[in-house]
Amino acid sequence: MASRAITLDGVRVRPSDIADLASHGEVAVRADPSGLDRAAAAHRAAQEIARHRPVYGRTTGVGANRTEDVAAADGDTHGLRLLRSHAGGIGPYVPADQVRAMLAVRANQILAGGAGLQPAFAEALVQALGSGHLPRVHEVGAIGTGDLTALAETGLTLIGERPWTGGRGAPPAPVTLEPGDALAFISSSALTIGQAALAWARIAASLRAANVVAALSLHAVDGGSEPYDAEVHAGRPHPGIAEVAAEMRRLLGGPRRGGRVQDPFGYRCFPQVHGPAVEAVARVERVLEIEVNAAAENPLIRAAGGGSVHHHGGFHQATLALALDHLRVALLQSAQLSAARLATLVEPAFTGLRPFLADGAPAASGVMILEYSANSALADLRGVAQPAALGHAVLSRGVEEHAGFAAQSARQTLRAAESYRLVLACELVAAVRAVRQRAHPAEAAKPGRAASGSVASGSAASGSVRSGCPVPDPATPVGAAFAAVASQLDPRTEDRPLSADVERAVALLDALATV
Repeated sequence: MASRAITLDGVRVRPSDIADLASHGEVAVRADPSGLDRAAAAHRAAQEIARHRPVYGRTTGVGANRTEDVAAADGDTHGLRLLRSHAGGIGPYVPADQVRAMLAVRANQILAGGAGLQPAFAEALVQALGSGHLPRVHEVGAIGTGDLTALAETGLTLIGERPWTGGRGAPPAPVTLEPGDALAFISSSALTIGQAALAWARIAASLRAANVVAALSLHAVDGGSEPYDAEVHAGRPHPGIAEVAAEMRRLLGGPRRGGRVQDPFGYRCFPQVHGPAVEAVARVERVLEIEVNAAAENPLIRAAGGGSVHHHGGFHQATLALALDHLRVALLQSAQLSAARLATLVEPAFTGLRPFLADGAPAASGVMILEYSANSALADLRGVAQPAALGHAVLSRGVEEHAGFAAQSARQTLRAAESYRLVLACELVAAVRAVRQRAHPAEAAKPGRAASGSVASGSAASGSVRSGCPVPDPATPVGAAFAAVASQLDPRTEDRPLSADVERAVALLDALATV
């Protein structure tokens, strides 16, 4: 799907704009003239201020070298040395979509008008986004106080010292580096913010899809809707919990009487566990809405009132790091519940079907391996859920004595997003198979059926499971979702590799997010 046109203005850009722009190789993107005017005014103010007083990074060194003056005659080479010395990123190269996110965030921040940087840098970034030209930047080097290495590598590319990669036609013409430009350009966490925007978009969609997957599983195990009743949540109105309960009521299309007095936690406590993840992803969005439009460079240059400079710590990303850390822990809780529901789907006591939703072949394994795969992905998610903010660093001869490690948190959140999708996809494959099999119990004893809707043999049903169960009413959202997904997932029930099924289910999650 082609991306919509996006205008970067330094004021009203949303995290979804950054994610959309980053996820497409060819986009219509432009810099708003008012943003370019703000950037130009701040650039003029910075030049004038630096003539009359010390300005960090313009007339001084950086870090512990802040007490060393830079002579006016050395200003041109000081900035070049700063870019070269800080372009020391290590590890793998950053994927293209994350680089595009970084370029978009940095261009938009410059247009906010606080960097004191030439508008030509923002214009070159916008041109690169439009033509598909990207700098090559390393992943490792930031600690949550600015993406110095990645942006230094980008800066060297913008001035023509490093080559562009990819793209159509000619790359942006080299920007001439002026005194003060180097620090003004790299004083940002644009890569971290861009990565966080991508992770947020993927997780937000997956959390919406998880509601649908849980509703399908509920139908497959003959679960009830009582835990989602409005009366249950009226006296304990946590916003995320109430939102999830209301969404389950909408998806199910009305009250549903289950086959048990009460269902396992995977269903009964779904709002209470999934709701905090919904709140956490909303918190990340609010933080990102500020960060993508932030004039947070140090020093901050203001053109109003004849111009002013402020030396500060606004570049520090503790707020973003903590929001991302919280999101991953909440996401882990939701994923654990998905794995718990998967365990009920392979259990005859909950479905009335054969163990592991197997067909009629003796000792068939069915979807047994999905539990292993889901728990493997869950273990990966558990590993990256460790809060990055627990780290600590004292750098630059002790003058920078704290770090929030937002860069690490953003990368961990990207990995968490992928692991979460794998867990959900395993549940989705099993839920669809269980619904199919319960809808056609007469086919139970026929092994290896390949026709759509074929089912495996059911074991003796538990007394709490009604024999047979029609597919969800297609007039309900969950019924429409089942019809759409079932038409895309392989109906064969014989023992066979399920990797392709899970891959297809992962691809279907984005569609489920819009049901």
